[in-house]
Amino acid sequence: MRLLVLHSDFITFEVTKKTKFAEDITETLRKNNMDECLTVFASVEQGDEADVDRLVSEAAAAIRDIAAQTHVDRVFLYPYVHLTSSPAEPSFARSVFPLLETELSQDFTVKRAPFGYYKAFTVSCKGHPLSELSREIHLTPKKDEEVVSEALASEGRITSSWYVLTPEGDLVDAREFDYRGHENLRAFVRHETEGSRVADREPPHVDIMKKLELVDYEPGSDSGNLRWYPKGAMIKRLLEQNISSVTHDYGGMEVETPIMYDFEHPKLSRYLHRFPARQYTVLSGDKKFFLRFAACFGQYLIKHDMTISYRNLPLRLYELTHYSFRREQGGELSGLRRLRAFTMPDMHTLVKDMDSAKEEFLNQYRLSMDWMAALGVSYEAGIRFVRSFYEENRDFARQLVQMLGRPVLVEMWDERPFYFVMKFEFNFVDALGKASALSTVQIDIENTERFDISYTTESGERAYPLMLHASISGAVDRNVFALLEQAHMDAMRGKKPMLPLWLSPTQVRLLPVSDEFLPLCEELAVSFSGFRVDVDDRSESLGKKIREAEKEWVPYIVVVGERERDTGELAVRVREVGGQVPYRLEALVAELADKVAGHPFRPLPLPFALSRRPKFRG
Repeated sequence: MRLLVLHSDFITFEVTKKTKFAEDITETLRKNNMDECLTVFASVEQGDEADVDRLVSEAAAAIRDIAAQTHVDRVFLYPYVHLTSSPAEPSFARSVFPLLETELSQDFTVKRAPFGYYKAFTVSCKGHPLSELSREIHLTPKKDEEVVSEALASEGRITSSWYVLTPEGDLVDAREFDYRGHENLRAFVRHETEGSRVADREPPHVDIMKKLELVDYEPGSDSGNLRWYPKGAMIKRLLEQNISSVTHDYGGMEVETPIMYDFEHPKLSRYLHRFPARQYTVLSGDKKFFLRFAACFGQYLIKHDMTISYRNLPLRLYELTHYSFRREQGGELSGLRRLRAFTMPDMHTLVKDMDSAKEEFLNQYRLSMDWMAALGVSYEAGIRFVRSFYEENRDFARQLVQMLGRPVLVEMWDERPFYFVMKFEFNFVDALGKASALSTVQIDIENTERFDISYTTESGERAYPLMLHASISGAVDRNVFALLEQAHMDAMRGKKPMLPLWLSPTQVRLLPVSDEFLPLCEELAVSFSGFRVDVDDRSESLGKKIREAEKEWVPYIVVVGERERDTGELAVRVREVGGQVPYRLEALVAELADKVAGHPFRPLPLPFALSRRPKFRG
């Protein structure tokens, strides 16, 4: 970041024209002025995205130092790209100025000019020896700090072209597509082409995950490393169990690999720079290690040591990495949407050639569609191509869109910045308009040769296969995020928020009208064997018990009293229908069984009787 700081008598400006990178502004940002101030012309550069928190902190420190020397308590921020020949991507640069404004506002009266506009301005510089100063902020890695890969740094230099591809095969400029009837796609496109990963406020799911006692921040750890309470841990384990079962049925052979690797490993160190992620580093004696950000490293080394025949292809290795690490920037961390420690189901598939790779890609694309349907959240597809690969495979691209049955966003690169020639992602767009990738598959054309992974052909020759990287579900933590955000958005549309029945911590709650009916509740509970059933045995009013069960999103609430004992008919509050429904016991059990069929089961994560349960949050 470069700063030109002028001790000014005044500065005044007025917007004259908007560029395509412009932020949305109010009238106060169209025309403004400030007297007796530091005018700070600032340019955000390539590489600054390595740590936005540190960038803002060091820039603010430099401005504070100059303000102390000039005895000034007013600062005017002015985005000025012309200070550098290597500007950062506009979407990132735009996000920096509000953060810097907020940081400086702790000590100064601050105003700023808007980002992405041509402006007429007049500034009067005082002319004393300290009235014209420049500063450069360089984010050189500190000792033991995260390493930023070449691929991640290159993200700021990549030139992308954005399109919408329709099921009919029309490739339309994303700025010109008619989004009527595709509002969620519009939001996804806006996020990808204009937005920032940094959240300006906390997303709704954070409050939900705390109130439901599922997940919480962990003040005793690094940011982005969370604690999971019993109900949240159960939901997470069920998702893990389900995706592992799906992958196993597909032919994935499960392995387990270390969570840290040697920085100096001759092949791994190079791969670090082909993957767009920031690393955690660990010192052990005089050796430096990095914590894995995916299962790639261990699986590559296993495959290198294997003896593989053409008969073994496609060959699929799978690992559920309970601990993967990416040292995401602080401003991007937000509940479960973006974490530094997460659980990633990771499969790598070897295939003999590109035709086999495309066939495998289609199969894994279908599996991902099935996963998203079972999860029950809305999503948009993004497909990313190297342009030359797209030109050679137009029919293949169209087939993907036709399978989905709706338009998708396409990003096109003129050069290949990563190790893959194409990838898809199914993205969930949350209540703040932020998109987060879930399911994804990539076609990798580099790494089998880099890691010397080969197979024996039918003619007995040695050859390098191609490789697909797949996470059919995406990060399990992010699946929980999507479920909670979807429930919030459903509630905004007048629908009761809820989880899928197979993931609900309590599936059936029995509410005795009085202590007299507790034994009957215990008898009924036996009939719900194979489901998560509990009983509210507390000395509370029936109304309060019902309200608290509703707050916990319990899908089936059964009131048990004299009528239920005498008639055998149950009065059930069904959350999905929003009212009370009469059931015979056998019919209710059958309905539950039908709704959870095909999904894994785990027992109740808390004591059966609510009176015996602790509270995990005050």
